[in-house]
Amino acid sequence: VQLQASGGGLVQAGGSLRLSCTAPESTFSYHSAGWYRQAPGKQRDLVARITSGGSTNYANPVKGRFIIPRDKSTVYLQMNSLELEDTAVYYCNTVPAGLPWGKGTQVTVSS
Repeated sequence: VQLQASGGGLVQAGGSLRLSCTAPESTFSYHSAGWYRQAPGKQRDLVARITSGGSTNYANPVKGRFIIPRDKSTVYLQMNSLELEDTAVYYCNTVPAGLPWGKGTQVTVSS
């Protein structure tokens, strides 16, 4: 199973984007799902997580701006009040990351 993120694009600072990640229904039944991001020259970091029970956690830089809702087969990342520093390639995976990484989706925030 390789998860593919989609929904990225170019957006102005202050704008919003909604990313999607679709997986076989069983993928997240027993594992937490997470959104990660990697900016140029930086390591890949976990920014949002939702457990199989629905509990959520967010990295400090995105807390209060990003939301990670989920349905049976899709995990979303609702990104609001985007900042220049949110520019990165965004990936989805389990938490901890146990599946092959997909290509990710590029999010570029412009001033």
